[in-house]
Amino acid sequence: MQTALADFIRETPRGREADAILRKCVHCGLCTATCPTYRLLGNELDSPRGRIYLIKRMLEGAAVGAATQLHLDRCLGCRACESTCPSGVEYGRLLESGKIVAEQNAPQRGAKERALRRLILAVVPHEKRFAFLLRIAQKLAPVLPHRLRAKIPHQRAVPAWPAPRHRRRMVMLRGCVQPAAAPAIDAAAAQLLDEHGVSLLGAGGCCGGVALHLPAAKKGLALARKAIDACWPPVEQGAEAVVVSASGCAVTVKEYAHLLRDDPAYAEKARVVSSLARDLSEVAAALNIIPAIAPRNLRVAFHSPCTLQHGQKITGVVERLLEDAGYTVAATPNHHLCCGSAGTYSLLQPGLSRQLLKNKLHDLHSAAPDLIATANIGCLLHLQSRTATPVRHWVELL
Repeated sequence: MQTALADFIRETPRGREADAILRKCVHCGLCTATCPTYRLLGNELDSPRGRIYLIKRMLEGAAVGAATQLHLDRCLGCRACESTCPSGVEYGRLLESGKIVAEQNAPQRGAKERALRRLILAVVPHEKRFAFLLRIAQKLAPVLPHRLRAKIPHQRAVPAWPAPRHRRRMVMLRGCVQPAAAPAIDAAAAQLLDEHGVSLLGAGGCCGGVALHLPAAKKGLALARKAIDACWPPVEQGAEAVVVSASGCAVTVKEYAHLLRDDPAYAEKARVVSSLARDLSEVAAALNIIPAIAPRNLRVAFHSPCTLQHGQKITGVVERLLEDAGYTVAATPNHHLCCGSAGTYSLLQPGLSRQLLKNKLHDLHSAAPDLIATANIGCLLHLQSRTATPVRHWVELL
């Protein structure tokens, strides 16, 4: 499409990138078929094509109203449209720019929404704060309303993290929510890799994804720099990879080179970390993991997070690992659609999120599984909040 970006952004790095992305879009509409919000709402402005039009108008200088911001807020950022687009439109990056411009120019959000967003930024990306509040919530769970109680993960036994003993080493960025909500995941990953000749070293810190998606770009980039600093000593000492077990974090870490490309102090470090970043499933596949054999005839429905299949373009890998372990991986319909977790989406757009969750669980339950497996902590907690079927990270099943 033709563009005429406004002076305020035309010659900036963000503007040049947005202009190149916009020019790729031919408005064919194929993306609408796989857009979760368009399927629910049937509104063109809640489709990728419609949102691209809104972003184009903003970047060309049109006034930004509350309606424009609402349609961008409703986007899950699932990037299913990218998997569908025949023109290779990098919608995720365009959405990032659009949200930042909208946040800067739209009317101020209401007091309640501003307070919620500040609370999310103050708690979720900070592991110790999140863990402290989670422990309180777990103690109060018996007296909380059912809807809130269902969102609180239960404490489970955590396997021991093996001491480093192999020459081959990798570093794992453990994130912010997962160490508190499901610490067994990374411990299971460390045990699995230890059994196959690789010592996994833990590095703390949020990847920055939560802040970047809100969008709070300044804080998100600051957290990304901290994560790079946490991983850097093992990287300098020869770690083969920066492993991430949460697919939502993995897709963010892989973007560090792009996000920090104009930062003279971090551009090179970000490039190195991004080049070493691997989703845990990629590492397991490359190591030719030979897992323990699962109980016979145990059926697993695998929910592939959007950040795995659309963000990282990793498909079929986890399913093969589970099948090799002896599980029956059941086919489910609409596997390409989002579960409605999408980072902070379930908090900021609860109505739409619940509808998407209901649809996703209907599809997963149609396979009559004994277990549901996934690859992202946000999806895991979201799915488990509305089903009695156990939901586990796939590495725990190996």
